[in-house]
Amino acid sequence: MNPNTPKSPSFDAPQGSSAATRFFALVPCAGSGARAETAQPKQYQLVFGVPMVAHTLRALSAVERLAGGILVVAPDDTFEWPANAEWPDHWSRQACGGATRAHSVYNGLLALRAQGAGDTDWVLVHDAARCLITPEMVNALIDACEGDAVGGLLALPLPDTLKLESHGRVESTVAREGKWLAQTPQMFRLGALLKALQSQIASDFQGVTDEASAMEMAGHHPLLVKGNAMNFKVTYRQDFELVEAVLKSRHTGDDLNTQGIKK
Repeated sequence: MNPNTPKSPSFDAPQGSSAATRFFALVPCAGSGARAETAQPKQYQLVFGVPMVAHTLRALSAVERLAGGILVVAPDDTFEWPANAEWPDHWSRQACGGATRAHSVYNGLLALRAQGAGDTDWVLVHDAARCLITPEMVNALIDACEGDAVGGLLALPLPDTLKLESHGRVESTVAREGKWLAQTPQMFRLGALLKALQSQIASDFQGVTDEASAMEMAGHHPLLVKGNAMNFKVTYRQDFELVEAVLKSRHTGDDLNTQGIKK
């Protein structure tokens, strides 16, 4: 299926108890990734034969507990989804991306709601450029957060010495104890996250660097769930070489064909 003309899935209310909740994925994909210095938006850069974001969607769509998901792209996005990167079932491509990540996520939440997702359903927001995510990492986040009143995010305790800079020189060394590197997915109830982001519209989402920061501004304290160092965000050109090496180590022989990747 070519997501340039997708048929948006309808997320009907779950069967049985009205209290049943579901899990949805939302992948903001409207940025340009200028620091990667690629000829096209970095999410569409070929990695191991397919666009990087295709690896991200493949991993998320393999999480059985996810009822579906959306890829939020820019309104003027004309990228043609290649035939060798299978489009996942129960996913749609929504051309409602904004000028910032926060704006894209906000619009994506509205799109999910329009398709039938409820305010009590969980939404897992994941970076398109964290293409080494695995179903196991996602399931660990769901296991940790589904009974939590707020929700949470994958993150790693800061491993390195942290320096405070001033005019290109070290101003001081900052204690790393208690400091974590935020990753994604970040998992919150649709209604709560939408409300948190909505309260920041007037400031043009100033200071909202991720979904957890929006929830913090609303007075919540998201749960930190230990992630994995492999779940890094591709940011610079050299990151692509590492990603490709990891993916090659994960897939060999016939497994490449079952993953929809051409050898």
